[in-house]
Amino acid sequence: MITVDWHAVLLGFSFGLPVSALFFAGLAWGLRRALGSDQPGLWLMASSLCRIAILLAVGFLVTASTGSSWTVAGYALAFFLARLMTMLWARVTNVPATATQGGA
Repeated sequence: MITVDWHAVLLGFSFGLPVSALFFAGLAWGLRRALGSDQPGLWLMASSLCRIAILLAVGFLVTASTGSSWTVAGYALAFFLARLMTMLWARVTNVPATATQGGA
């Protein structure tokens, strides 16, 4: 029988949620900078390298400090929850103008 270490899951989740929010905020910032730049590839690569490095570094440090694999589960759960919320927020805020005007 598998025993879940809920303390480790909660610890991973509590670190994962703000780091994941930072990850997606950095994605939005990098995309805005890339769209207004003459070198969008440079902005996108730099942004992704920084975001991925921070996400993995914090995840590694939190997991290494607890020594439990359940911390990774909480961290990953926080990332996927933040991703889901970001996707839902993006769909709601990007409603086409023709859909809100109504009429034929």
